[in-house]
Amino acid sequence: MTGWTGGVVPELRDAVADLLDVAFARPEQPGVLPIVQAGDPVLRTPAAPYTGQLGDELPRLVEAMRRTMHAAPGVGLAAPQVGLGLALAVCEDRGLPGDPRERADLGFRVLVNPRYEPLPADDAGPVSVAFFEGCLSVSGWQAVVARPRRVRLTGQDEHGVPFDDVLTGWSARIVQHETDHLGGRLYLDGAETRSLTSNDNMVRFWAGTPDPAPAAAGLGFALP
Repeated sequence: MTGWTGGVVPELRDAVADLLDVAFARPEQPGVLPIVQAGDPVLRTPAAPYTGQLGDELPRLVEAMRRTMHAAPGVGLAAPQVGLGLALAVCEDRGLPGDPRERADLGFRVLVNPRYEPLPADDAGPVSVAFFEGCLSVSGWQAVVARPRRVRLTGQDEHGVPFDDVLTGWSARIVQHETDHLGGRLYLDGAETRSLTSNDNMVRFWAGTPDPAPAAAGLGFALP
């Protein structure tokens, strides 16, 4: 079954249309939206399932979120991060061969009403892996988070077409992070608090390495 189960909500659609009109009319960075920062209740409120509330404004919102993600820059962005409590997110990443985080190409995609479930370990790696994460809504900081290495992701795309995918490594981490936003959860909720570091100190002390072991030794926290 494809499509949306509900109808357009005119008040919400019109409010989003006004927001997007302003964003796309800007001469500099047209379509780029302000990113909400931690402390705003919208980031702690579970998002409403998307059932078609925005009608023909959905493609414009998706494009604005794509532009906002790229401008930040980031690899994912959820609707609550631009102040909208709807269960949708966008993500995209470029692979880095040999990266210990298993950072593979992840083409641009839209996640509507996504859900994930952890999968067992396979021959290539363990059940859980720990790496530094950042967030566009916790600007300037990173912390180590242990997450499932492999997940099954279900949901719909921007056209209402269902998907059921298995993701591994950094791509799996991205979709977990963005899906968590839709439940009112920030990555800091599951982070090792002693690992919290500013982006500047990440480069200064740990040379920006993706391996969290040096930071664990220096800051005094255990890795799983």
